[in-house]
Amino acid sequence: MPELPEVETIKNTVAQYAKGALITDVQVRQPRLRELIPADFAERIRGARIVDLRRIAKYMLMDLDNGLTIIWHFGMSGKIKTATSVPANPDKHDHLIMATDKGAIIYNDTRRFGLVTLTESAKLLQHHCFAHIGLDPWDERLTADYVAQKFKNKKCAVKLSLLNQEIICGIGNIYASEILYRARIRPDRASESITAAEINEIIKYTRMILEEAIKAGGSTIHDYRRPDGDTGHFQQHHCVYDKTGQRCPDCRCNLEKTKGIRKIIQGGRSTFYCPVLQK
Repeated sequence: MPELPEVETIKNTVAQYAKGALITDVQVRQPRLRELIPADFAERIRGARIVDLRRIAKYMLMDLDNGLTIIWHFGMSGKIKTATSVPANPDKHDHLIMATDKGAIIYNDTRRFGLVTLTESAKLLQHHCFAHIGLDPWDERLTADYVAQKFKNKKCAVKLSLLNQEIICGIGNIYASEILYRARIRPDRASESITAAEINEIIKYTRMILEEAIKAGGSTIHDYRRPDGDTGHFQQHHCVYDKTGQRCPDCRCNLEKTKGIRKIIQGGRSTFYCPVLQK
């Protein structure tokens, strides 16, 4: 699933291509995604101009000049493709095609777990997608005091708290492992055990790693591709994610004794950590 850096990369790429474009036609080829694409979707956006693109959490937002905002979520396998014109032979999983005076914007989703819907821009934050959203990693309100209050009396693992979108939004499975490695915190520690100093390290490395990942165009593990077809490159800089049994970059341990990077399952998701450096 695209996480914050991948969604930010998609948003930035589409903005360069489509900001200011006039939507001339819309084809909804398959409305049955995670939620149905609204029946009047094409009618309501045809003839509107794309004035801005934004991101909230793992959602991409496309603001139109008619007071509406298109909400995109990419689920497990959703991606946006751009083309100079509407393809004569769309791919099987091209479920939405928007023609503009600058080219075509195509939503492709093999598994159909993604979301494309519409809301009034003025009521965006009242939409159910954002009803319980936490703070963005760069929100100035994201402080050690804020996180400490959220972690207080929470016995669940700190990794799971980082994945809780009601606390900090946008962090997914890949980056949670990388953040905790850089902060030198074991992912299975109880959230309530994390000290104020450790919380500051989590906040620092959350911002640092996400910024590094955005600069690298995100991480391509399975399905993720940028709208221009290129892959992300941050996977080349992962320290622990999907590196079971390997030595982490900052460790010179005896692999025969430590067995290298460990993999555990938390909340049904794979977690990777160094048992030597992370405490």
